[in-house]
Amino acid sequence: MKKEIREDSGKGWNRSDGTHRRETTHRQLRRDAHRLRPHRVRRLPRRSPGLPQSPGGAPANVAIAVSRLGGRSAFVGKLGDDEFGHMLAGILRKNGVADQGINFDTGARTALAFVTLKADGDREFMFYRNPSADMLLRPDELDLELIRSAKVFHYGSISLIVEPCRSAHLKAMEVAKEAGALLSYDPNLREPLWPSKEEAKTQIMSIWDKAEIIKVSDVELEFLTGSNKIDDETAMSLWHPNLKLLLVTLGEKGCRYYAKNFRGSVDPFHVNAVDTTGAGDSFVGALLNKIADDHSILEDEERLRKVLRFANACGAITTTKKGAIPALPSEAEVLSFLEKK
Repeated sequence: MKKEIREDSGKGWNRSDGTHRRETTHRQLRRDAHRLRPHRVRRLPRRSPGLPQSPGGAPANVAIAVSRLGGRSAFVGKLGDDEFGHMLAGILRKNGVADQGINFDTGARTALAFVTLKADGDREFMFYRNPSADMLLRPDELDLELIRSAKVFHYGSISLIVEPCRSAHLKAMEVAKEAGALLSYDPNLREPLWPSKEEAKTQIMSIWDKAEIIKVSDVELEFLTGSNKIDDETAMSLWHPNLKLLLVTLGEKGCRYYAKNFRGSVDPFHVNAVDTTGAGDSFVGALLNKIADDHSILEDEERLRKVLRFANACGAITTTKKGAIPALPSEAEVLSFLEKK
């Protein structure tokens, strides 16, 4: 892309002593500052071998996971009108995700997350926002027609942390539900972003009874229930009457599922994990892609188990590569993986 920062011509004023001097007026300073504003730059950030860039974010990961598996998806949210924001929007488009629900904020930056990988592929996060563009999404900026067209509306809990994004989140849920969409919720707990653990639990649970599909990790199960037992009794304490499917992902131990008339577990696939970032999103994307056109799968245990086995495979494959979005598999990759198992 062309850069829009222009160089000054270098002209100055001749001093009486014959030397050359450049005068900088307040008007010039304002003009130069305007030219240097970050949102005017349309270049991708330079890559550093010591700090590789891995585009991602839970909702975007799920949207791309669906698209990469042959489904249709769209992203609703807000990015900074900066290099990172336009990079992310471009990656969404490149991966077949509809982008008309994206807004750009000229006054705030795109959020950054620094991810430290442990030896086993697990992660630690450090975030730079306060405020970032995603926190500033307003209800009046939502593309309501896009939301009404969804068969499944999937969301997390980070957008509940502050206003105005919280109100936008609640409005989008309301519109999607009224239009007949299946509501899917993955809290995607990131404790460092919340003012306190108590506030995180309160807000995460404030919309709990709205969702028809909920996915939590074993760590989130412990956080929300206060129990250190990962068992059926603990999981079912999170059940509510409107729920159609509750999933507990167990990492290298597979997943457990709870429906109205049955429950069970699906075995994992053992792989050489190098980065677990995006594995849960890959799992969710695979599940939602399979049930978007056939909600009856949620009431048929045999078919659901097949879908969850496929979703487990997607999650496992994602851990074998670094970064979330680059690691999300295509359907051909998953089928090839399953043939070898």
